[in-house]
Amino acid sequence: MAGSAWGTLLTMTTWGESHGKGLGVVVDGCPAGLELCEADIQRYLDRRKPGQSRFATQRREGDQVEILSGVFEGRTTGTPISLIVRNTDQRSRDYSQIMDIYRPGHADYTFDKKYGFRDYRGGGRSSGRETVGRVAAGAVAAKLLESLGITVTAYTRSIGRIQIDYNRFDAAEAGRNRVCMPDREAALKAEAYLEELMEQKDSAGGVIECVVNGLPAGVGEPVFEKLDARLAHAIMSIGAVKGVEIGDGFRAAESAGSENNDGFRAAERAGSEKDGGFRKTEGIGSGTGNGSRGVVKTSNHSGGILGGISDGSQIVLRAAFKPTPSIAQPQQTVNRQGENVEISISGRHDPIIVLRAVVVVEAMTAFTVADMLLTGMSSRLDRIQAFWGRSGS
Repeated sequence: MAGSAWGTLLTMTTWGESHGKGLGVVVDGCPAGLELCEADIQRYLDRRKPGQSRFATQRREGDQVEILSGVFEGRTTGTPISLIVRNTDQRSRDYSQIMDIYRPGHADYTFDKKYGFRDYRGGGRSSGRETVGRVAAGAVAAKLLESLGITVTAYTRSIGRIQIDYNRFDAAEAGRNRVCMPDREAALKAEAYLEELMEQKDSAGGVIECVVNGLPAGVGEPVFEKLDARLAHAIMSIGAVKGVEIGDGFRAAESAGSENNDGFRAAERAGSEKDGGFRKTEGIGSGTGNGSRGVVKTSNHSGGILGGISDGSQIVLRAAFKPTPSIAQPQQTVNRQGENVEISISGRHDPIIVLRAVVVVEAMTAFTVADMLLTGMSSRLDRIQAFWGRSGS
């Protein structure tokens, strides 16, 4: 099966199925010397594990990670880091009635057409549980970025038509409510909306917003490997994502050039908080920080990327998730024999994917940014000369 690896210099290869013995990932290309332990990874996995609220599948998985290789005495060795999470609460019998039926909105039909065979127990590799490996790898990348003063933060922007109000933005609030929204009022409305849908045996979609603070200007390649192109690829590879925006996104198509362009100005003191030093607060904002050669932006419609290269301001991206396709309402479909049938899906399913996907978006963003940082180290001769001429080893 092709397509289970991601990255250029920093790479991840995920493996495992929803109802197999376990899932995991091999991370290669991580520099030696990074402080890393299982607790660093576990705190990310804890954010996506099931059974944490009424709005998540009630499958009970501890999602305890084990580091099998690549770390010695609390530091990375520079060799492949192998991580495993064992499945402990599979109920494959829940899927026995649909083994020959194509579930609407799922990958059952397309997997069958591609391989002539499919793992009907929760979707196999197409299950959302595949993201366990992505989150574990993203935790490693986030630790690497943290050592460079770069942070990646994601949260729920909207559920259905209920959207946060940035005038009430509170980053800490996203960690206090069940829907991961940085706006308490919007969160309460979203919870009520989800309760209503659950009574109707239905599901919801939503939008996740992710911001990167502290990324210096100059990251990304100008043609096929643009930073925004790689981020879009990474985020679109997450199951249930149907659209990605960078900066103003589709709103840019409605703007005049005079409205969409981000002005530049000389800072009074490069890197100062007053004149656009990297914003240390979480959440959306003007993101004007550059701090490089005294140049700052007056706005951030571009979402921190120009010409496929980071401009030193806050990176802003959004991912649109479709509603969970597994719903208990009757739906029309066909079976493998080509017969028309009706299906009502039972079992343990998330009424909304967005809430547990927040950390997945964060992980894929962190991993992609870290990989492009490493890839970009060879872009200038003076930096190569400075490094090798100084170190001499």
